[in-house]
Parts: sequence; structure tokens; C-alpha cells
Amino acid sequence: MTDTTSQPITPQNRRNLFQQLELDVRLLGMIGAFIILCIGFNLVTDGRFLTPRNIFNLTIQTVSVAIMASGMVFVIVTRHIDLSVGALLATCSAVMAMTQTEFVPNILGLGLNHPITWIVAIVVGLVTGTLIGAFHGWMVGYLTIPAFIVTLGGFLVWRNVAWYLTDGQTIGPLDSTFMMFGGTNGTLGTSLSWILGLVATALALLTLWNSRRAKLAHEFPVKPLWAEGALAVIISGSILGFVAILNAYEIPSRRLARMFEARGEVMPEGFTQGYGLPISVLILIAVAVVMTIVARRTRLGRYIFATGGNPDAAELSGINTRLLTVKIFAIMGFLCALSAVVASARLANHSNDIGTLDELRVIAAAVIGGTALSGGFGTIYGAILGALIMQSLQSGMAMVGVDAPFQNIVVGSVLVAAVFIDIIYRKRVGAK
Repeated sequence: MTDTTSQPITPQNRRNLFQQLELDVRLLGMIGAFIILCIGFNLVTDGRFLTPRNIFNLTIQTVSVAIMASGMVFVIVTRHIDLSVGALLATCSAVMAMTQTEFVPNILGLGLNHPITWIVAIVVGLVTGTLIGAFHGWMVGYLTIPAFIVTLGGFLVWRNVAWYLTDGQTIGPLDSTFMMFGGTNGTLGTSLSWILGLVATALALLTLWNSRRAKLAHEFPVKPLWAEGALAVIISGSILGFVAILNAYEIPSRRLARMFEARGEVMPEGFTQGYGLPISVLILIAVAVVMTIVARRTRLGRYIFATGGNPDAAELSGINTRLLTVKIFAIMGFLCALSAVVASARLANHSNDIGTLDELRVIAAAVIGGTALSGGFGTIYGAILGALIMQSLQSGMAMVGVDAPFQNIVVGSVLVAAVFIDIIYRKRVGAK
């Protein structure tokens, strides 16, 4: 009798092992490509790409596009497209800038750095973005105008509305508290960043444990304990490693001296301090968590993916697809306004070219992240990782000295290649 333990594992068993470990092949491929990209640029730039300073800058540069990409997932999943996100960001940025510099001082009689100035500006901006997004959704859902046409018109309209609101001028400086949402102007510091990192690690491990316990309680298949342990180590290492890298980027001594002078103090000899986690990154994390919960745990999320999978069947099953379209575009508008807060705060002013070509970057990030243009599938974490890959690619090429036109050629080629790979992947999965 043949000893079956010495025989090679059959392809069927290999598939069962992958299913048992619940591995997302597409996500693993993206992570692998991102790692290779970072290592390659680090070698070409003589170790400058993976320095704490560049990683910090790369992180805050990614936030604005990543926030909008998370909303673009819902739009594309439902078989629509939004070409107006960059222009809508510009309009919301202009509205918030004018609110801070004109409306609050002249109408409310409050100074630029008054405690409620930044609150009024952000609320006005978020309401503006949400209403414009809902208006787009109403035209798509109720007037049945194709989303491509509606948002292409919005691309032309809102970009120029922003120009007229500011008379084509750069508006600044902005409120000092408002600018804390942009990056280096607003960070948590090293101590608070470590505390937050430890809390996030504990919550992530608790989530893993509760998920496993819930599956066992309902007699669902679970991963082997060694796989759960390995995943816990990877997650913990990623969170704490990310915090350690950002904490390692020290505030320049001249800026640190000015900070002490502003408080009427003298900086001690040899004193150093790290930036820590930027507030804008915390905003992105919050958006990612909320959008993931909406996608996976709420009725709205189920309706979105059901409609994207089969719009006719969704409508016949009682889903109000027209109202759903309004909600999706309203969410997209809200996230555009939130991105406008981050983008204008990082620049410390509103400029006419803010958000230029962001619509292409956002769509590319969602598609590279695995969102299917045919609808029905997409992940929030995939879109955020896609945005990070896009920004890393552009940042790395800029550090190498690649001309801007060639950078766009490379990004466009990567986008087409990502869609082609996704098509091949889906065909193979469908054939199994």
C-alpha cells in the first residue's frame, strides 16, 4: 500500500490551503509590487527613498487622493464614474478659504484665528461638497443622465466656479488651527503617537480574536492557530513600525527653535523632537475604518454591491437605486470636501491649481486597488493601497530625476497594465 503522506499535494489541496488561510491573492500581489517598488527606488536613490523624512512626506501627500479614492470605490462599484472630484475639491477649498478670510471676519466680525473660524470653514466646506455631490447623484439617478456626462460637466463647471469665487487669486494665509489638518503643521508628537499605536495594535488584535471566536461559535471554518499568530505579528509589526518610522523624522532645529521662541522659551542645547503621526493620516484612517464598516456591515453597503453586481435584479428586489445613486455621490462630495481640507491645509493656502488631475489619480488608485470597472467588486483598503502605490511611483521618479511628462507616461501605462491584469485574474477565477 502506498504511503499517501509522501505524495505531492494536488492542485485541489493547494486551493483548499489558500482558502483555509483566507489569503487574498490580489492584495498579496499589490503588497508585493509595492515592496518591490520601494526597494527598487531605495537602491536607485542610494537609500534616500526609505528614509523617515521621505516616508513622512509620502504619507501626507497620499492622504488627499486616498480619501477620495475610498469614495470612488462606491461610485465605480455601482457602475458609475466621477470625473469632477478634482474640480469639486477646488470649489470646496475656495469656499473654505473665502469663509476664513472674508465671511467670518466681515460678516461675523471674528478674526482669522478665532477659535470657531476653522469650525465654521470646515462645516461650510463639507456641506457644500455634500450638496454638490447629491446634485450630481440626482441628475444621474432621477434624470438618468449618464454619470460620465454629468461629472464631465461638473469637471468644467466647478473648476471655474472656484476661479470666480477667488477672482483667480491665491487665498492665504489660512487659519492656524485649520492648517493643523495638513501635515507638518499638525502632528501628535512622539509620546502620543506611541500611545495611539499601542491602542491601535490592541484593538486590531482584539478584533482578530473576536472574529475567530465568532466563527467558532457559529461553526464556520477558521484559520490555523499558527496562521492567526503570524497575522497578529504582521499587523502589530506594521502598526508599531509605521509609528516608529514617523517618530524618527525629527523636526528641523531652526523650526524647533522658532516653536520655543513662540512660547517665550529657549531651546535646550542638543534638544531634538520627532513629528509623530500627522493629524491628516488619522483622518484617512478614520475614513478607511468608517467606509469599510459601511461596505461590510450596513444595509447601505449591501445595497451598493448588490446594485453593482446586477442593477436590474437589485431594482426588482426593492432597492431604490435612484436614491442610492444620490447617496453615493453625496458621500463622494463629502469626501472631496474633506480632501480639500487636507490639501489646502497642507499648502497653507488655496491656489487655482489645487486638485488639478486629481480625478485621474483617484480613479487610477481605485482601479489599481482592484475595483472592477464592470461593477460589483472593490475594497477600501485596496484603493488606499493603490493611492500609496501611485504616489510612491511619482515620488520615486521625481527623486530619480525623471521628467514630469515621462512620469505621466509611466503612470498611464501602469493603470492600463493593472486593468489588464485584473481582467486576466477574473477570467481565471471565473474559469475555476
